[in-house]
This record gives sequence, structure tokens and C-alpha cells, in this order.
Amino acid sequence: MLTPVISEIDAYLASVLNARELPEILRGAISYATLYGGKRLRPALVLLACEAVGGDRADALPPAAAIELIHNFSLVHDDLPSMDDDALRRGRPTLHVQAGEAMATLAGDAMVSIAFELIAEASLDADVRSRIVRELASATTAMITGQVHDTVGGFPDGLSDEQRLGAIHRNKTGALLRAACRMGAICGHADEKVLGRLDRYGEAIGVMFQIVDDLLDVTQSTEHLGKAAGKDLSAGKLTWPGVMGIERSKDDVRALQAEARDALAPLGDAAEPLRRLGDHLAVRTR
Repeated sequence: MLTPVISEIDAYLASVLNARELPEILRGAISYATLYGGKRLRPALVLLACEAVGGDRADALPPAAAIELIHNFSLVHDDLPSMDDDALRRGRPTLHVQAGEAMATLAGDAMVSIAFELIAEASLDADVRSRIVRELASATTAMITGQVHDTVGGFPDGLSDEQRLGAIHRNKTGALLRAACRMGAICGHADEKVLGRLDRYGEAIGVMFQIVDDLLDVTQSTEHLGKAAGKDLSAGKLTWPGVMGIERSKDDVRALQAEARDALAPLGDAAEPLRRLGDHLAVRTR
């Protein structure tokens, strides 16, 4: 359902990278990690949220590309030997396997700086640019916080496994998905009430997305997923099925799907693409 949106995002990302003055080895590394495969979910949410509140999709393209660069930076660094040590991503060797650890680290760093350059250069009101920078920076920090909890720990004392897991999912995965919805709404000049609706939708699908990911990790093969399956379980990480069980996890997915649909209800037909996307994310198989 996102094919036209993905094509638009891919073309814009390619033009952005081609226009930057970068060493070719760096441009090649960023392109390898960014342009070949991926769901493009976060940038699609920016564009669709902007349209849902009556905005112009073209205005949302720079923030959409920015959040996709941040997402891919996180994947590149997450795959490094010092983190999850993954050799496969999107059915291909991970960037550090392809280009070496130093190049992968530097490419991830560059994705962050280019992302914020894109927003700074965007043809948007200064106040809108400032708000979008704040949203993306805050979400990036939250994502890194989630990665710290998932990889190193550092939780406050006294949390149950369920509370720890919720903190990981809301931050590591949910923060960028929620921010994508908010950034799109801000681009479309949504008022606070409508922004709250998109915030609620983004919060619901953010947690739902990671629960589905956790389920797929224990129910699908590496070949089907294009990345290592069963690795979280073998590494002893907290996952939704591991803590809640598979059936409770499926129930939670359905509840969050309903929450997402309810959040969009007052927006009417304009939010139908977001509604259909949320429904798809609840039943995806990869």
C-alpha cells in the first residue's frame, strides 16, 4: 500500500545524498545502508500525517527524509559487533560486514548530521523548523535511551519485567514512530487537539510495531525476515512473548490496533491512509 510513497521517499533520499559534498566512500556507505530496502514506515508516517491534517506533502519531504536517516543510523550502529553483532540486515550483509566497522560508525554519524541539515534547509516557517528539530532530537535521545536499556540495562530500581519491557519498546522503537506522526502534523500546521490525536495514534502503533516484531522473531525464519530470527531469545533479551506469552501478545496487538483506529476517528476520511497502514502493521509477516 505504500509503494508510491516509498518511491517518492527513495527518489528524494537519493537526490539528497547525491547533492552532498561527501567522500565517495562515505556516500557509498550511507547509500548502501539507506537506499536499498527498508519499509520506509517512519517517513511515510510523516507524509501521511501531514496530508491527514490538510498539509502539503511536499513540505513534509525534508523531515521525512531526516527521520529515515536517523532510523538507518540506529540500525547501522545497532548491528555493530559492540552492540548486537548482526551480520544480516534486509537480506544483505550489514554495513560493518560490507565496509568495515570504522566506515559503518562514521556513516551512522554522518546520517545524524545530514538529517538535521535537511530540516534546517527546508522551506518551512522558522517556528515549524524549530519544532520539528525539537521533536526529532527528543525522539532520537529517547531511542538511544531505549537501546541503552535493551543492551546495557540501567533501569530504575524496583521495575518489573513488564515495566522494563514497556520502557524499552516505548523508547527504542516507539519514540521515532510517534515523532514521525507529530512531525507530519506540525508540517501541516495542525492545532493542538489534532496533534494530540496523531500523538495517540503514533504511541499505539509504535508499541504495536515492536510487539509484532517480537512475535515474528519467534514465529518466522531468518530467510523470511531478512535478518537473524530468534536472536533476542537466545541473547536473553526481554521480549513481549517472552514476558507476556504469545497469546497475550496477540491480544495486546489487537487492543493497540483498536486504540490507533479510535485516535484517528475524528479526522474522518483524510486519515484513511493512516488507518489502513495501522491495520496492516498489526498483521504484517515481516
